Amino acid sequence: MSQDKKKLDAITSMEEDFAQWYTDVVIKSDLIGYTSVKGCMAIKPSGYAIWELIQKQLDERFKKTGVENVYMPMFIPESLLEKEKEHVEGFAPEVAWVTHGGMSPLQERLCVRPTSETLFCDFYAKDIESYRDLPKVYNQWCSVVRWEKETRPFLRSREFLWQEGHTAHATAEEAEERTIQMLNVYSDFCEQVLAMPVIKGQKTEKEKFAGAVATYTIEALMHDGKALQSGTSHNFGDGFARAYDVQYTDKENKLQYVHQTSWGVTTRLIGAIIMVHGDDNGLRLPPLVAPTQVMIVPIQQKKDGVLEAADSLCERLSDVARVKVDKTDKSPGFKFAESEMRGIPVRIEIGPRDIQNGECVVVRRDTGSKETVKLDGIEEYIKALLVTIQKDMYEAAKAHRDLHTYEARNWDEFKDIIENRPGFIKAMWCGETECEEHIKEETGASTRCMPFEQESLSDVCVCCGKKAKKMVYFGRAY
Repeated sequence: MSQDKKKLDAITSMEEDFAQWYTDVVIKSDLIGYTSVKGCMAIKPSGYAIWELIQKQLDERFKKTGVENVYMPMFIPESLLEKEKEHVEGFAPEVAWVTHGGMSPLQERLCVRPTSETLFCDFYAKDIESYRDLPKVYNQWCSVVRWEKETRPFLRSREFLWQEGHTAHATAEEAEERTIQMLNVYSDFCEQVLAMPVIKGQKTEKEKFAGAVATYTIEALMHDGKALQSGTSHNFGDGFARAYDVQYTDKENKLQYVHQTSWGVTTRLIGAIIMVHGDDNGLRLPPLVAPTQVMIVPIQQKKDGVLEAADSLCERLSDVARVKVDKTDKSPGFKFAESEMRGIPVRIEIGPRDIQNGECVVVRRDTGSKETVKLDGIEEYIKALLVTIQKDMYEAAKAHRDLHTYEARNWDEFKDIIENRPGFIKAMWCGETECEEHIKEETGASTRCMPFEQESLSDVCVCCGKKAKKMVYFGRAY
């Protein structure tokens, strides 16, 4: 018991050291384990169950838009990768290479996929012949490898899980429509399922995906005031198609290049959930991605009838929630703390007196509030409570985001905010990369996105004073 108690005790306060708090939470809530492979994590059952719920609900949303799942190889021949120069240069520092098969050197190096644009292009070049073959709206769930120098669980690791959609269309208009459509799928998912508000917009030329015509993004604000890119959707135009000769015969029997898109989210979303909703007691999971939504804790469970009552309650609630009974021999206090650490949205306490009175105690993880509730009609109560918690968690996260979003109209204001008030900064920008780079060099803040909903805060760039072209969200980021 002393070792178990120690496990729950040592969470660094997020106000004291947010980075250490984050690491403590992912370890002590049993989401990951470290491995002998540097920079790679073992995702434990509690962590993987969250990913499965993300995957399941996202996949359903994808398929409603006509997406089909496929799978491509994990190896890319070097010659294939080099066909799109800009793309290669963007990923070159992060590529892992296979040079031997068994004991024999390979005739050509194989890249372990950092992303799969080249593979899909190669596939589409063979699979698409006529306009009748279009559109191709494919997605794959897989892992990718990027040789990151600095790693952190879920946020940045050398191998991570994700989905990557790759589509091919007959026209530029169709490709742009799909690019925006998938960004909206991500935005709705984050807000409705993860209870995480996001800003939608376009990346600058400097920040866009290598080889893309345009990159669109959703940006979220973490509790510590740093931004997290939480999903991206790219319009490739016909650039990749020209590099890989992906053509089709149109209705006039003329050869045309396809227009392509790519879009993806990763297990970094689990890190976002932790950093948006967590507190000094551990995780706080939105009900829609909580593997266990309700934990029943029997009080004085050795007394006759207590475990039976807990099991009966579990069975009743199983139609409205993912529910478990904690039958371990740990103390009730420890079970409470463990349930809080794991972020379980609702805890139900039931003991001899509760059974006698036909009631139970219901505790919300998000607010800590307790309420004595009659067992009669408990199913509808819990069903409604989970909906309320989901909504309240989103509203709390949105209020935090809005409270930590600032406006800067000149360079002195910008520097003061970035140093003293962590969060998003809305400011006008001239559109010049030189200015963008100067801001990042001087303050550590990058352009997060040019939001679709533009505002005119002033007529001049916050940095150089020249005529402004766009309002931009800036921020220090993960």
